[in-house]
Amino acid sequence: MLNTADILETINMIRQENLDIRTITMGISLLDCVCEDEKKLADRIYDKITRRAERLVAVGEEIEKDYGIPIVNKRVSVTPISLVGGSVKSPEGFVTLAKTLDRAAKTLGINFIGGFSALVHKGMTAADEKLIAAIPEALAVTDYVCSSVNVATTKAGINMDAVRLMGETVVKAAERTADRQSIGCAKLVVFANVPEDNPFMAGAFHGVGEPDAVINVGVSGPGVVSSAIKRAGDCDFSALADTVKKTAFKITRVGQLVASEASKRLGVPFGIIDLSLAPTPAIGDSVAHILEEMGLERCGAHGTTAALALLNDAVKKGGVMASSHVGGLSGAFIPVSEDAGMIDAVKCGALSIEKLEAMTAVCSVGLDMIVIPGDTPAEVISGIIADEISIGVANTKTTAVRVIPAIGKKIGEELDFGGLLGHAPVIPLNTNSCAKFIARGGRIPAPIHSLKN
Repeated sequence: MLNTADILETINMIRQENLDIRTITMGISLLDCVCEDEKKLADRIYDKITRRAERLVAVGEEIEKDYGIPIVNKRVSVTPISLVGGSVKSPEGFVTLAKTLDRAAKTLGINFIGGFSALVHKGMTAADEKLIAAIPEALAVTDYVCSSVNVATTKAGINMDAVRLMGETVVKAAERTADRQSIGCAKLVVFANVPEDNPFMAGAFHGVGEPDAVINVGVSGPGVVSSAIKRAGDCDFSALADTVKKTAFKITRVGQLVASEASKRLGVPFGIIDLSLAPTPAIGDSVAHILEEMGLERCGAHGTTAALALLNDAVKKGGVMASSHVGGLSGAFIPVSEDAGMIDAVKCGALSIEKLEAMTAVCSVGLDMIVIPGDTPAEVISGIIADEISIGVANTKTTAVRVIPAIGKKIGEELDFGGLLGHAPVIPLNTNSCAKFIARGGRIPAPIHSLKN
């Protein structure tokens, strides 16, 4: 499957075009840690994570050194904590488990740990409710813990009670971390059709259908794709798609090499390669700039959704041929704060939240890392979630919402998270109320095309 010549072709991509392995993520099952005693549960969770992932960072650094391939992040994802913590008696008990995850992350030296999560697409257990109630505090008192909640699937429909609750939770998380640029919301994602093998944060968790431990790798290379399109010149769309496809093949080969090596050295099964083009705020590492290289004056112009659809499809077609197992999200991320081109497009007014929503119908995830006014009511955030989740349910794809209310800031002002999370201006929202709609509660039924049995 792996050819040395293919890998050598990528050297220039690494040196000049920002090609990297965005993450090696070890998924770890915590199902064997379940215990009635909350202290023993926390101890078992800490021991299992630190034992299983003890060499994760060291092996990642060895592979970087041996092959000269940058590996930006080493991460861990765990079984959704609401499934493990069924015996936890209060939200405070779940906050204690979040602190346990954070302590384990610090011991290992990893970048993030995902799995402070709940799956509530058809209803909520008592444990789910306690975990969701704990999210604002848990994200405020930890540094590396990430949280996600799945509120819908195409098969089950949309749990609007959970959507309403998550709108309120986002506001509380923003308020609880207002002194730190509302950073809690940057570690919280609301999903539809969440994948169980996603290596990217903040939505990663270890699904119940996964083995005891697994290695998942996320590749990235927007700068490589942008350079390839520039070299292709004024070709037609068929040739353009072929260029992206061949480039994605080469990028994914690198990911397959790293995943195979990490799996072998750690003695943990290889899971999947996630093909997603994950941008950074660095110049030359932007999905928006890829779309502009195709011929758009600015990302957000008419034609943007079509350009993104071409990109997403070609990335998948090229990548799937280069890896034995592809999964996760796989496509193109469009996080505003993490993409220099997206940031510029929002600043100049070319890119609105409505256009971003339309783009999410054809890309990997959804409304991601978007900064909104700090006084946005919870029901408006719930409306944003409901709209985006509906796209995922209707199209049988993963969609998600990660919005950050900028407490004390208004339209045009900025939040700056630093690092890979970047910075972004506050984007305008439609201010008309959806409160009565959100207050109805219950479930929006699954679409008719979900009945495929």
